[in-house]
Amino acid sequence: MAYEFDWSSIPNALPFLAQGLVVSLEITATALVVGMVWGTVLAMMRLSSSAPLRWFAAGYVNLFRAVPLVMVLLWFFLLVPQLLTGFFRLDAGTDVRMASALVGFALFESAYYAEIIRAGIQSVSKGQMAAASALGLSYGQAMRLVILPQALRNMVPLLLTQAIVLFQDTSLVYVSSLADFFGTAYKVGDRDGRLVELLLFAGAVYFVLCFSLSQMVQYLQRRMAHA
Repeated sequence: MAYEFDWSSIPNALPFLAQGLVVSLEITATALVVGMVWGTVLAMMRLSSSAPLRWFAAGYVNLFRAVPLVMVLLWFFLLVPQLLTGFFRLDAGTDVRMASALVGFALFESAYYAEIIRAGIQSVSKGQMAAASALGLSYGQAMRLVILPQALRNMVPLLLTQAIVLFQDTSLVYVSSLADFFGTAYKVGDRDGRLVELLLFAGAVYFVLCFSLSQMVQYLQRRMAHA
């Protein structure tokens, strides 16, 4: 007997799906900002003349890039609640799933952003640093005012592409039972007995959003190539 599709449950599910989408976007935005900031620090460490800083940054990047994201999320889902409860004396029943997801994603993504930013910095001609030094700028001033702005321009397509991957990966927070977009679609579909329809709808939303963003990245690449 062929499966009979029934899409009538989707309109009533839209408010819940919208709330789940907000959660996914919050995780994406937080991990993007924190990941870029901490990733920039890690990239600077990897390019530092200090061996301990280079070793720390390399170890951090290699560790997080060698471990599956779902395992990292499980680590922080088990670890963060205990830390928050201990440091801030929270009640044992306090829901810290969002905090654990944000910490896990931010620290994981920073390893990937560190490599993108390091490659962007190295793509800038070494003559730029020499010219900045000749103008009397310190190393920090040269990086902040001369090197990083140029590197950022080179990195924009890769940073946006990684942001798209990050948004897709937010579906993995199901391991902590957090109600993100995918998790909400699954729960509503299971509740209404229309799991196939809800998952197909969620997949279509992911496709539209990610495809639109990827087209934007390609547009920016074309604009930058002709600039």
